[in-house]
Amino acid sequence: MAHDRLSDPIHVEPVALAQALIRRPSVTPADAGAMEVLEAALTALGFQCRRMRFGEIENLYARYGAARPNLCFAGHTDVVPVGDAGAWTAAPFEGEVRAGLLYGRGSVDMKGAVAAFAAAAARAITAGEVKGSLSFLITGDEEGVAVDGTVKVVEALLAEGEAVDHCIVGEPSSSARLGDMIKVGRRGSLNAWITVEGVQGHVAYPQRAANPIPVLIELLGRLGARVLDEGYPEFQPSNLEVVDLEVGNPATNVIPARAAARLNIRFNPNHTGRSLSDWLADECEVSARAFTAGKVELTVRVSGEAFYTEPGPFVAVVADAVKASTGETPELSTSGGTSDARFIRALCPVIEFGLVGTTMHKVDEHAPVSEIETLTDAYGEIIRRYFAAFG
Repeated sequence: MAHDRLSDPIHVEPVALAQALIRRPSVTPADAGAMEVLEAALTALGFQCRRMRFGEIENLYARYGAARPNLCFAGHTDVVPVGDAGAWTAAPFEGEVRAGLLYGRGSVDMKGAVAAFAAAAARAITAGEVKGSLSFLITGDEEGVAVDGTVKVVEALLAEGEAVDHCIVGEPSSSARLGDMIKVGRRGSLNAWITVEGVQGHVAYPQRAANPIPVLIELLGRLGARVLDEGYPEFQPSNLEVVDLEVGNPATNVIPARAAARLNIRFNPNHTGRSLSDWLADECEVSARAFTAGKVELTVRVSGEAFYTEPGPFVAVVADAVKASTGETPELSTSGGTSDARFIRALCPVIEFGLVGTTMHKVDEHAPVSEIETLTDAYGEIIRRYFAAFG
């Protein structure tokens, strides 16, 4: 049972916990014991821990306290592959500290932040600063296809009526210096696959074939020519990018039967995944009607909608705490790719704040030990100010 203050305080050392997590090679979808390491640390602090497995993915929801408000920390213990292991100067899963730097896959993205928040939670609990609840929502499916991770946990918590009031996601949001940027929103992301099926034939007899390539090129030209928007308050303009073209025709004298393309749209709140999907479908239909000898097929997957956490008391608490702890006045940004914040927004307002992301996903990924310790201080300051403001 969780209490307001531990009778026997337990100290969590953030770098040591980060090392323990790094030593679990949890490349998506493998967990490799990473959840067990974190669960053990949180259980010792009085958290009620609940493992939530979906498919191959291990997830963890842990809560300290039963009262509101409930401040949640969200993150992931899965990591991307190491790439060329021989190019690393430190073993990627050893958690070596060298010259004040913690090396290892996940040190930045984002086992360092998970460990920092656990350490901050330990301090806050010991100090009796938790005037409500603290919780952790941790997935093992952030770096993968993200279908059995945070999105499933959020759906389950919503179905159960679990109250989560605000959330901090520990993604490496800082740009050049710890605390110089926090994310208060993200653009949405849509992937589309367009396939044009024609009729194969000899290039000398085009009347006997139906070439899909000009149809696809013309369609992509129309899509690319549209200016989606000029931006949105606090957001950059939406953009459509063709990311793959494929015909697979090795012959010089054959008109191919098939041509395909893949594109991605990053969109601001001027659009929704549905509105953009409908636009793509309409444009494909125009091409299909003109290409009577073949067909045009479209598949769309919206991986996240655009969202924005409006300025207010929660944003102020986080920004002020970051400035007090790091000396930086954080830029309130909506830049970058997607994160699991896109799912958590269905639960509550969400802000992302974590380490500097310079080396994430790279060979020799590393984080300064001093930065992890300062991040711990910053998370502790957020917790203290949050419950002072909302508790």
